[in-house]
Formats: sequence, structure tokens, C-alpha cells
Amino acid sequence: MEPTTAEPKTDVGSASVQSEELRRRKKGMKCLAYVAAFAIFLTAIILALAVTVMNIKNPKFRLHSIDVEDLSLSPSTTPPSFSMRLDAELAVKNTNFGHYKYENSTITLAYRGTKVGEALISKGRARARSTKEIEVTVDVTSSNASINSNLASDLNSGILTLTSHGELSGKVHLMEVFKKKKAPQMNCNINIDLVKKEIQDWNCN
Repeated sequence: MEPTTAEPKTDVGSASVQSEELRRRKKGMKCLAYVAAFAIFLTAIILALAVTVMNIKNPKFRLHSIDVEDLSLSPSTTPPSFSMRLDAELAVKNTNFGHYKYENSTITLAYRGTKVGEALISKGRARARSTKEIEVTVDVTSSNASINSNLASDLNSGILTLTSHGELSGKVHLMEVFKKKKAPQMNCNINIDLVKKEIQDWNCN
């Protein structure tokens, strides 16, 4: 009877090593897949921030409302004259994701290019994605425009047109790290009904 020989164990050991190596490779590929997915996700977040948050726009500076008080007219005197007080509410609309800080400024009213009134706008801040309202009072007088040859006829027509101009100078602050200079402007035509002593209408751009 021939003696039996034991089968070599090298094949079993080799298969076990190969299986372990295959598991390590699969685990490593999964880790790479997770890292790649996270990198893609992070890139998408950065792009979204760049398109929305980091896209800094110019705030809007507008005339919200205006009323006239103490209107006085002298169309027949030499020279003709007018005076009044205008109570206005201005609005700074900030659509950015950071607040807008602006410095002291002025709003100027003019009759046919000649300044007839001016008001101070104190420095302030419009919060992120909000509208800040500013109240100003302007004393208007025609003392600088009395020599204008159209003044008497304009006063007798019953409608007086004034123009206003204002500009804010400031910066939009994002996370107190990024700062961008922005200077919104306001230019308006204001029509005053001299008979009713009230604002007829206004338009701004």
C-alpha cells in the first residue's frame, strides 16, 4: 500500500492573501470615490457662493415719498421768487448678502440747473438683503435762481419742476472679510402743483 502525501497548503494561503489584497483595494477605491464626491460637492458649493453671495451688486438709492410744506410764491414781484420746505423719505435697497456702510453725503435740489436747496444725509448702514429708510428735510428757496428769465412764467403756469441729485459713497461688507466699494446715485424730476400746494408727481432713474 502506497503512503498518502498531504496536499500542499501554499494554494490555500495564497488565495487568502489575494482575497485580503482584493478587499484592501476595494476599500481604497471606495475611499477615493468618497474623496472625489466630496471634492465635487465642495466645488459646487464654492461656485454657488461665487454666483450668489460673492456677486456684489450696487445698492439702489431711491426717493420713496415726498411732501411739500410752507409753500410761498411771489410770481409778480421783481425778481419773482418762491420758497418751501420738502419732507422726503429716501430708501437704500441692499440686495447683497453683506451689509452696506455709507459715509456722510448730501442731496441737492435744483431749479433749471441752479441749486435751490440741500440736505445732509448722515452716515449709516443698510443691513444685508434689506431696505433702509432715510428721512430728510430740505429748505428750498429761489434766491440763487431769481435772475432766471423763465421763473415768472414757470410760477404762473401752476407747475414748478425741480430736479434732485444724490450719491452715496460706501462699501458692501461680506463676512467682515471682503469689502467692495459701491456708490449708488439718485436723480429725480419733481413736479409741484403750485395751486394745490402739493407734489403732483415725480420720477427717478
